[in-house]
Amino acid sequence: MGFSIPHLLVVLVIVVLVFGTKRLKNVGADLGEAIKGFRSAVKEGGESDKSLAKENGETLEGEVTHKEKDQV
Repeated sequence: MGFSIPHLLVVLVIVVLVFGTKRLKNVGADLGEAIKGFRSAVKEGGESDKSLAKENGETLEGEVTHKEKDQV
């Protein structure tokens, strides 16, 4: 018992009538900015973890070192 295209179109029309196109546009823009911020935070977090581990001479969990590459 899934949703078909006509069901989704009816729901979309109701949502547009209730919220209006301007509010939906703002929600879409806010969602896009949130995703962009999340991606940049994940990228920065990964880079800072690597630099911190290098300073301490440690390896990150799941990271392959040169020694492990030579053994394979």
